[in-house]
Amino acid sequence: MEHFVITISRQFGSMGRTIAARLSEILEVEYYDRYIVEATAQRLGQSVSTVSHVEENTGTFFLKKKYPFNMGIYSISDEVFFVQKNIIQDVASKSSCIIVGRCADSILKDMDNCLNVYIYAPYEARLHNCVHELMMEERVARKMIKEVDMERANYQKKYCPEVKSVFDNKHVMLNSSEFGIEGTAQILAQIARERWKN
Repeated sequence: MEHFVITISRQFGSMGRTIAARLSEILEVEYYDRYIVEATAQRLGQSVSTVSHVEENTGTFFLKKKYPFNMGIYSISDEVFFVQKNIIQDVASKSSCIIVGRCADSILKDMDNCLNVYIYAPYEARLHNCVHELMMEERVARKMIKEVDMERANYQKKYCPEVKSVFDNKHVMLNSSEFGIEGTAQILAQIARERWKN
């Protein structure tokens, strides 16, 4: 297959990350998720936990609590975004890969060899996944679904204001509850093979 990049955006609890990992196995390419956090932390001289918190909490309340005397209250999240943007562009240019989240579809919108995927599922299916696949308490799962979805929407609104709906920049949208983890990954693998001629 020729050089390609697949970006995967997802609703919390839709198992998008797990699907991305399985897809990387099927297509035998790297998949980038946690690596982006670790590389960002290294470049900024911050801990992985700090970068994780910042990228998951774009609102000013968290940043004011975490960095009360920082002159650039907003700059820490901006710094994280721009470093991650550079990392995403770097890995995408080097070899075929799968990139999870972090507005990669918008960051790579000018790449011709990019397939942008959105994984979603009905609320009850996501709740079931959180409890039975991710082993979360139901109360925690409900809270996480609400909060993570909101933070991801805020993140996109802040850094990709040109994106007005979940449909923008997407080529494929799949309901993972209809096909399961393996089925969804296999469908995406087949699309990739057809598009880039394995």
